[in-house]
Amino acid sequence: MTGIASITLETPDPTTAEAFYTQAFGLGERLRFRASEAPTTGFRGFTLSLVVSQPSTVDTHVDAALAAGATALKPAKKSFWGYGAVVEAPDGTIWKVATSAKKDLGPDTGQVDDVVLLLGVEDVRQSKRFYVDQGLVVAKSFGSKYVEFDAPPSAIRLALYSRRAAAKDAGVPAEGTGSHRLIVGTDAGEFTDPDGFVWESVPSRARTGG
Repeated sequence: MTGIASITLETPDPTTAEAFYTQAFGLGERLRFRASEAPTTGFRGFTLSLVVSQPSTVDTHVDAALAAGATALKPAKKSFWGYGAVVEAPDGTIWKVATSAKKDLGPDTGQVDDVVLLLGVEDVRQSKRFYVDQGLVVAKSFGSKYVEFDAPPSAIRLALYSRRAAAKDAGVPAEGTGSHRLIVGTDAGEFTDPDGFVWESVPSRARTGG
């Protein structure tokens, strides 16, 4: 099954970015860094989400991110869907940390259950067709509003939302120009999607790791 093995964030200072993410989230080989000065302003058209088991784990990761230099975009709170928060990393990447649980059911392990790449796209239906043609399998689909693709164990999950909806969910304006500063590592081959997101082949060891 085709899946996302890793995410590469482009940043002017990869060393500093890696130090931040090691302290905040500790995602290992799933998160990589590449030097880039590509111009970018405003919303970059995507968010990354950490899905965890309970509210205390959300708080653990959010507190670690803020202590490492992240900026709070949405404070942690309960919602209809569960409990979550949104932060912006020093490199500009927007992260959501969330759980469907509304109360703790045990000790906080700090474990991340899933990582989700949410792309804010111009046309959800068109992008869905594009990714199906690349070999991805749809797990959930709500018409032109939201699509989520299946993923093998340890892989990063892909989801699609309209750009405006993705920005609203993150708590930022939808306007933005320039580079996404994002490279998606996969076994699906190399391509660029309709919204300019770049996918690259990755070594086999990255496709099997956690």
